[in-house]
Amino acid sequence: MLVLLAAVSGGCAKKAAVETEKKDTGPVPVRVAPVRTRQLTRVVESVGTLYPYDEVVVSAEIEGRIIEVNYDLGDTVKEGAVLARVSDEEQRYILLQNEAQLRQSLERLGLKDEKDRVRNINDTPEVRRAQADLTEAEQRHKRLVALVDQKIGAQSDLDGAVARLQAMKAAYDATLNQTRNLIQEVERFKAVVELQRKKLRDTAVRAPFAASVKERTVTLGAYVRPNAPLFTLVKTSPLRLRLEIPERMAPWTKVGQPCEVQVEAFADRVFHGRLWRISPTVDQTKRTFVAEALIENPEGLLKAGSYARGKVTTQKVDEIKVVPARAVAYVLGTNKAFVVNNAGVVDARDVKLGERFADEVEITDGLQAGEQVATSGLNRLDTNTKVRILTGGTEAVTRVLVETLDNATGERWITVGVSPNIIDASFEALLDSINYKLLKDGAAAA
Repeated sequence: MLVLLAAVSGGCAKKAAVETEKKDTGPVPVRVAPVRTRQLTRVVESVGTLYPYDEVVVSAEIEGRIIEVNYDLGDTVKEGAVLARVSDEEQRYILLQNEAQLRQSLERLGLKDEKDRVRNINDTPEVRRAQADLTEAEQRHKRLVALVDQKIGAQSDLDGAVARLQAMKAAYDATLNQTRNLIQEVERFKAVVELQRKKLRDTAVRAPFAASVKERTVTLGAYVRPNAPLFTLVKTSPLRLRLEIPERMAPWTKVGQPCEVQVEAFADRVFHGRLWRISPTVDQTKRTFVAEALIENPEGLLKAGSYARGKVTTQKVDEIKVVPARAVAYVLGTNKAFVVNNAGVVDARDVKLGERFADEVEITDGLQAGEQVATSGLNRLDTNTKVRILTGGTEAVTRVLVETLDNATGERWITVGVSPNIIDASFEALLDSINYKLLKDGAAAA
């Protein structure tokens, strides 16, 4: 439907304006919606940073010149892969020297190789020789004692046999001690050989786990010393998301709860994980505690160090009050809702908001379930404003199509399109807005 409205300028405009101000426009037409309740599973939302699951600085364990570098920034390495190699020439020579010393000690004990062990110390060559000398001295002593008793042997010979027997006993004891020391010496040489073999193996610098190269700090031909950093490796699947959660949400936060993560680089994609670590303490300055979630990253899309937003679904279910989002107006720094009682009178209230949804908002304070709140015309409402509740149909579709000024008569004409099915209240509201506009421009509605 098209409606033509004429405006008359000059003195008539001022007179019409005064009459319009004195005229009672009546109750404000509004639509209302009830404050309803719904079940809500609480979701803990927080922002944090992604950290690698593991990060390690791989250093040189021996000194030498780098003769091989196999990986660089961004490369993926497997566990045990050779990252770089240190010259092993000197280490090989030292190993040969140590192995020769070990073989020499093994031969003195009568052992064939380093795997053999001395089972009985009396079976070693030097102990057997000392035992033989001692046995021979004991037998000679016995013979001379018998000869002296028979007045056949000389006493001097017996004295020499006694001295020799004591010397052989001392030699035997010394040989036992020397053999025991030799056995320990063999064990020491074995440890030296094993240590040198380890140093030889350490000339190949290997990755401790499957990871990616974050940084390479070594170049081919460089001379490195023990503990010199060569590579920095990071394991990025899974990643750790470290969140700072307000302390009031501590009762809701449990290990194992699912976590959804979004990052700016992939705004349209959600990554999934679970909480696996929760700090036992609260930061006294921020009043938050740290929780870590493991986020799967098999494709390597997420990067450590990125800023991320996490949502942790808890097991806490609350019954909350909600109203349409359009029923709340932000006025002078506060959120207000306009409650309409049965008498059609408005009560403007300050409200506190909670969770926000697609077209609704949670009310934590200020409204009671079942109350009616206005959802239209909020800018015209205040406490004690009288309203008329609109029922049925759809909201009016109105818009100014043409606004012209007749230069000959000084009249202003506005052509308006109105939805005909609810022309009553909507049309009145439209006339009010047009009257206000024309009055502001210095003309009155005709």
